[in-house]
Amino acid sequence: MASSAEQDIPTRPKEEGGESGAPSKNALKKAAKEKEKAEKAAKRQEQERQQKEQAEANDTSKHLYGPLPPPSESLAKQHFSELAELYDAKEDQEVTVDARIHNARVQSAKLAFLVLREEAHTIQAVIAEGGSNKISRQMVKWCGGINSESIVRATGLVKQPKEPVTSTSISNFELHVEKLYMISEAAQMLPVQVKDCMRAPPMSDEAKDEPETDSQGLPVVSLNARLNNRVLDGRTAANQAIFQLQSGISNLFIEFMNQHRFTWINSSRLAGAATEGGAGVFEIKYFDTKAYLTQSPQFFKQMAIAMDMKRVCEIGPVFRAENSNTHRHLTEFTGLDFEMVIKNDYHEVLAFGEKLMLYIIRNLQERAEFQRLTKVVEQVFPGAGDFRIPSDGEALRLKFPDAIKLLKENNIEAEEYDDLSTTQEKALGRIIREKYQTDFYTIDKYPSAVRPFYTMPDPSNPKLSNSYDFFMRGQEIMSGAQRIHDYNQLCERMRKNDPPLDPVSEGFRHYTDAFKYGCAPHGGGGLGLNRILQFYLGLPDIRFATLFPRDPGRLAP
Repeated sequence: MASSAEQDIPTRPKEEGGESGAPSKNALKKAAKEKEKAEKAAKRQEQERQQKEQAEANDTSKHLYGPLPPPSESLAKQHFSELAELYDAKEDQEVTVDARIHNARVQSAKLAFLVLREEAHTIQAVIAEGGSNKISRQMVKWCGGINSESIVRATGLVKQPKEPVTSTSISNFELHVEKLYMISEAAQMLPVQVKDCMRAPPMSDEAKDEPETDSQGLPVVSLNARLNNRVLDGRTAANQAIFQLQSGISNLFIEFMNQHRFTWINSSRLAGAATEGGAGVFEIKYFDTKAYLTQSPQFFKQMAIAMDMKRVCEIGPVFRAENSNTHRHLTEFTGLDFEMVIKNDYHEVLAFGEKLMLYIIRNLQERAEFQRLTKVVEQVFPGAGDFRIPSDGEALRLKFPDAIKLLKENNIEAEEYDDLSTTQEKALGRIIREKYQTDFYTIDKYPSAVRPFYTMPDPSNPKLSNSYDFFMRGQEIMSGAQRIHDYNQLCERMRKNDPPLDPVSEGFRHYTDAFKYGCAPHGGGGLGLNRILQFYLGLPDIRFATLFPRDPGRLAP
């Protein structure tokens, strides 16, 4: 029972509706405001929808832009031009091109500018309100807002601008757009910008030392970032030119081989044993056993010669399981290989290889299309147009002892029967360029100790061999030699190899048997396509000369 004091304490009146669960006054006010806010938003959305519908109804050019129309018979007969053809276009010529949006900007409600890009070619496109097609402001706005790297189909008239457009490769014309359709829309956010990849990359070997911006405050795209986003990086004008030149080198190799009646072969890249000494090979699972990726087509080329194919060649991948993280090494590269019968002396093969390389280099320097592509690369890599060959048309050829002598004359240590180090090779390249004005040369008569077991020793000096290397800018691009074709001599060399090799083992038996059955004297060589391209253009890293490079740290993309 409550005391009299407790009964005298006044009680606070409860808010209206508190016990019955009805909303309080504050809650009612809040709900009213929320309702009013929602009604205003709905009204605004409705107004915007009506305005959009009204704008679309009044859009006089809605059929001239937007998604690409479905295929039709009339469209199938449409003629398409490439941007490369527009350098020589005519005033008021109507053209239709498929190209990427390099960049887009709205100048005003009545005017927008695009830069269209196809491979290494760019042209300015103008979208202006009005005109014979009655282009609308909606079309101007849509065109100016297209994401970079989207692919569009543009139809318009070629016009001469008042002043040359210095920011595009086609400077004497621009395209006045009449129709523009979306073929493939790119994402708004890209991991790297193609325009940033178009600037010169960092030349440092150490990616970790690369700055994030250059001296002008523009983003620097590292080599790793480029390779991680190869699809975007590959769209730059320089990369388009680099890989067109790579294709050109392959075609020149094919031309020369066909002119000299070589037989094209396609040897296997799989072997049941680790051949050529067993070092530096990739082991793979082959059903219930092991197999190995071949280091080169060397054994197969020689076996083809033993089949009486007098001259053979091929282009294909070469695999080297070497943990070399340098600017010129890859674990997979493209080899240009040849092998041929010798009639009198192995210098027939050496001279053939020299003529092959001079044919490739001269045509790269003299054909108009290759000249144009080299100039594109030169804008990013200044050394691209500076490759030298002898003016007399003959390759410079040094014997290995003479190369050692040149190094010693320039105070560079070198041993008479040791292989040249990378540092020595580069130094020799600089000495030869200064003394003989050439970046291409060959070195003959390498020490036997530094060559493979199948290399023919020099009969007059067994410490030397009938072998040679080719160099560009002081770096090796090819290794070649006369091969041992006598069965007994070959087996003896294999047994004396370090480590010794068993000529009748499963890994070598089929190879050595080819010589047991009789084989003509022969020799050849293997050129590295990626290195030829790298050193001809003066690229700082072989990865710039490789579409999808593979090295000890990279298996993607």
